[in-house]
Amino acid sequence: MEVKIGVQYAPREIVLESGQSAEEVEAAVAEALAGKSPLLSLVDDHGRKVLVPSEKLAYVEIGEPTARKVGFSAL
Repeated sequence: MEVKIGVQYAPREIVLESGQSAEEVEAAVAEALAGKSPLLSLVDDHGRKVLVPSEKLAYVEIGEPTARKVGFSAL
């Protein structure tokens, strides 16, 4: 699923493809915004960890999960 993170005072957003579910991402964002965690920590599809300081979060956009299509059949 695609996750876009806006960071205050940064001209570009962070975009990553994550294998985490929408509920897991939403829970991590909620913990960061509630002050329970000083960092928003997400893992992308390649196993890389993305850390963003909670106080610098501007927005987080969670995309819909997409199933990968396999095959050559006509749609």
